[in-house]
Amino acid sequence: MKRVKIAELLKNSTAEDIGKDILLKGWVRTRRDSKNVVFIALNDGSIIHHIQIVADTEKFDEALLKDITTGSSIAVYGKLVESPGQGQSYEVYADKIELYGKSPADTYPLQKKGHSLEFLREIAHLRPRTNTFGAVLRIRHAMAYAIHKYFNDRGFYYLHTPIVTGSDAEGAGAMFRVSTLDPKNPPLTEDGGVDYSQDFFGKETNLTVSGQLEAELGALALGEVYTFGPTFRAENSNTPRHLAEFWMIEPEMAFYDIVDDMDLAEDFLKYLVQYALDNCLDDLEFQQKMFNKQLIQQLEGIVKNKFKRLTYTEAVKILEKSGQKFEFPVSWGVDLQSEHERYLVEQHFKKPVILTDYPKDIKAFYMKMNEDNKTVRAMDVLFPRIGEIIGGSQREENMEKLQKRCKEMGIPEKDVWWYLETRKFGTVPHAGFGLGFERLILFVTGMANIRDVIPFPRTPKNAEF
Repeated sequence: MKRVKIAELLKNSTAEDIGKDILLKGWVRTRRDSKNVVFIALNDGSIIHHIQIVADTEKFDEALLKDITTGSSIAVYGKLVESPGQGQSYEVYADKIELYGKSPADTYPLQKKGHSLEFLREIAHLRPRTNTFGAVLRIRHAMAYAIHKYFNDRGFYYLHTPIVTGSDAEGAGAMFRVSTLDPKNPPLTEDGGVDYSQDFFGKETNLTVSGQLEAELGALALGEVYTFGPTFRAENSNTPRHLAEFWMIEPEMAFYDIVDDMDLAEDFLKYLVQYALDNCLDDLEFQQKMFNKQLIQQLEGIVKNKFKRLTYTEAVKILEKSGQKFEFPVSWGVDLQSEHERYLVEQHFKKPVILTDYPKDIKAFYMKMNEDNKTVRAMDVLFPRIGEIIGGSQREENMEKLQKRCKEMGIPEKDVWWYLETRKFGTVPHAGFGLGFERLILFVTGMANIRDVIPFPRTPKNAEF
């Protein structure tokens, strides 16, 4: 007999299916004993809801039923019947049960409900079995699929950019080194430094912080490309917003200016949120019940509202006049903090915001300079609860100006010669942005800590699983 998934059973069954023989497989969430019946809540991960299995104790061996405890895995052969209970349309009367794997009640750590998220982070190998993380991971999958669908349907090409790189796209320096040299006895140069010419790649290499620079190379040949892959930051940040390993989506588009870039970012985000509302409603309703009572309303607000666009300079003036006491003082030229961004979104405009024209001194070397010679054509998309969710810009296409910016920011041309050379041969105006995937999932799921929206979080002192 072919197995039926619980999601398919609950969504597609009709009155004509009543009485049919079916096979279900999954994990026991709970069991409850009555006088002559055992009620088993079975879940197989395909949907947030479980289905009730009704097992007549006279049909089954007592030892078998004793071993069917929370966390154990079973196969159930039985008949689909209408459920007399509230909150469920169907249940299954079991004719035969096979026990795949026991889960001893005295050692299984998920016996009880209501475990803290902090505790669940300590058992990341088991937390996907909880309702919360099942919902988060299904939503994460749906968003990943929607991202690929969005770009594919609009003629973008998926470009795989390198994970091991010799460049620092952000100029931040907080990178993880990749090396095969003996850490206890590395070869040295005459001045006492490590001789990376003897390393595997013949130079110093690191895990990438961004695929953007390489994506630009693809855009200048294919027109419109996007990346979707892991990136790494060696920042010693133990905050609810930072990970050492996270995923980025980075589209790059030839012949786009900053306005085109903003238009794409807004359309992209609205598409993703609408996709979640259309395809993940069961999980969203669960997340709303458990973590954020306004979650679905907030998601609908993203889709319905046109994003407010204003310059960084205008935003600073609003913040300075707000009368709000911020932990970090605001003045022109400082990088805005999450508290500033959230004030603009949640209190002042009450809608998503796109800020443009940031001071050049707080932005990357590759951003196109404005005519005032003080600001660049950058744009950040700000969301409620999250702050910055997208950062992007129009890229500098003029080689001489780009060389000048490299010099001003202390970036050796020898490290980015290949990037500069694209401005030498057939340069065009182009733009792009980066979306932090985990920040998107934070917003869509209503979770508060970024460690709870990635299966296995990588943070300082934590790489256990």
